[in-house]
Amino acid sequence: MSPISIALCGFILFPIASLMYVYKFRGEQRFTGPVEYFRKGWPIFAPLNVLLYGFSERKAKSPILDLADYPELAVLQENWETLREEALGLYKNGYFDSTTDVNNQSYYDVGFRTFYKYGWSKFYCKWYGTVHNSAQQHCPKTVALLESIDSVNGAMFTLLPPGSKLTRHLDPIACSLRYHLGLSTPNDDDCYISIDGNVHSWRDGTPLLFDETYLHFAHNDTQTPRLILMCDVERPMFFLGRGFNFLYKKILGMMLVPNLAGDDAGLFSRTFYKVSPILAKGKALKQTNRPLYLSIKWALNSVIVLALLSALFAVAAVIIRLVQSVV
Repeated sequence: MSPISIALCGFILFPIASLMYVYKFRGEQRFTGPVEYFRKGWPIFAPLNVLLYGFSERKAKSPILDLADYPELAVLQENWETLREEALGLYKNGYFDSTTDVNNQSYYDVGFRTFYKYGWSKFYCKWYGTVHNSAQQHCPKTVALLESIDSVNGAMFTLLPPGSKLTRHLDPIACSLRYHLGLSTPNDDDCYISIDGNVHSWRDGTPLLFDETYLHFAHNDTQTPRLILMCDVERPMFFLGRGFNFLYKKILGMMLVPNLAGDDAGLFSRTFYKVSPILAKGKALKQTNRPLYLSIKWALNSVIVLALLSALFAVAAVIIRLVQSVV
């Protein structure tokens, strides 16, 4: 078998093996079937995620991680009351409601908007290279603490109201780990997150670090809001993994979402904001003319699939040329 054939087979088989690994073998919790996997598992990201899992250091290879291995984060827990004071100020002044108002650009969050229907809301402090003007104005002490920690890629305060939940899902991109620090919580076992079957209930001043690319869900079955600091922390990896991760972080940087007027917005967020009226018309069409809606939907999906296949073939062609130049 020629080197070119071997390279081409590897290029085809690795994505398939990656999808199967995530679907069938990774973690203790399983998808209910292929439909849930394709709806909530983001299989398109599986090949690059699997590379990052492979290049991760040992201390990052479990659903729940030992905070003793990440001593730089201790400063956040040491200053949790300062963080709580600023987060409660945002809450009392209605800024969480503002960021989920359909009339504001902050509503059009590519990464987190699906959580809004359950009552979840957020206020960004920093996001992959950018600190919002609104964060510097309304929570400057939090921003200063976060900026002092090089491994924190992104951070936000998040609110989970009484009686609300986040259904089972996993985050699509494995470039970071997820840090939670309880600030103003029910301090009750009925307010909890389950990560690959590991249940953790939030407590004021208590941190948690986990890999958000395992299946997880959250509930607040109490009568008290849950307010926490949520951070994306750099996944510790060997040299090659950091190279792949550089691309991922650039992609996430383009998902920057403003809190208030005067904040910057990333390319993806600006695009989503502009196409949202079209998407709204599509939902209305679904109710009034379902056959036409389905025809348009499948036509668009076909275009997307063809574009992805074209990109894959282009990458395959580059790999083949590289192999030819070596042999």
